[in-house]
Amino acid sequence: MSAEPDAGSASGDGASSTDPGATDNPFQESGWGPLYRALRDRSFAAVLLIAAISGIAMMAILLAYVVVDAFSLFDPQYGSWVDWQFLTSLPSRTPEEAGFLAPIVGSLLILLVMVFSVFPIGIGAAIYLEEYAPENRITRLVRINIANLAGVPSVVYGLLGLAVFVRGIGFASGIVLVGGLTVGLLVLPIVIVSSQEALRAVPDSYRQASRGMGASEWQTLKNVTLPQAVPGILTGTILAMGRAIGETAPLIMIGAATSVFSVPTTLFDSVSAMPMQIYNWRARPQPEFRYGVVAAGVVVLLATMILLNATAILLRNRYQRRDV
Repeated sequence: MSAEPDAGSASGDGASSTDPGATDNPFQESGWGPLYRALRDRSFAAVLLIAAISGIAMMAILLAYVVVDAFSLFDPQYGSWVDWQFLTSLPSRTPEEAGFLAPIVGSLLILLVMVFSVFPIGIGAAIYLEEYAPENRITRLVRINIANLAGVPSVVYGLLGLAVFVRGIGFASGIVLVGGLTVGLLVLPIVIVSSQEALRAVPDSYRQASRGMGASEWQTLKNVTLPQAVPGILTGTILAMGRAIGETAPLIMIGAATSVFSVPTTLFDSVSAMPMQIYNWRARPQPEFRYGVVAAGVVVLLATMILLNATAILLRNRYQRRDV
């Protein structure tokens, strides 16, 4: 008599051991288990799809709102604010004569300073940490701190640039050189981390094969590791440039002007970036400034960022095809 309950309990224990999640599935005993799993998977996929569509929809609405104001689609009496005169003229106190040339040139010069001063340092630091640095506590601490620096607010880097380049070295505040170096400090951790990940993604078998053929560490790095890591490094530069071109807080902290009435031609000229000029127009009392001219500036800023990113993506794809 007592054998039957023991057998039943044994069979029950066996079922629970083979299906640990049986108690979590209310349809398991009734035979609806496969349907429950299918509904659960599809519900999760639907939630992810709704989240993705929501983000895309919000961006589309924002872009549509900006484009409508920039090109005066529903108010044709003003005409399009984005025209050749807007792109080639200097800022003005009247909306009809306002131009965006000085901020465009200023933003591009800041990016050039950042590219030629910060990117070599960031890529070099990543190469040292991944290829040459010994694996010890100090190296791990440096890597952790670099990763944490990528999340520091941009205004802190503005204060750092003010303390180092203006108060420390003695550069004039608000010039192109100081702006590029300060924004470069902001994106330096991003460049280092992304370059480290790109180098780490190169299989060690490639390095071992190169060393097995008699190549030195430098020859292995130059001929094997770096060519394989270039697409990933370029991806990091795309992310860094996309963040740098829209930053305003660091430039405000170093004393950059919200509006300049001359195009900077040297690294020691006063500079104003596109986001700062847009902020200046938004504070004007005229409604034409706060809607049409601001929207035109946003469209040009987005177009410039997309053009720079597209150029970097084309270079990255070119290196990828060459490796294949």
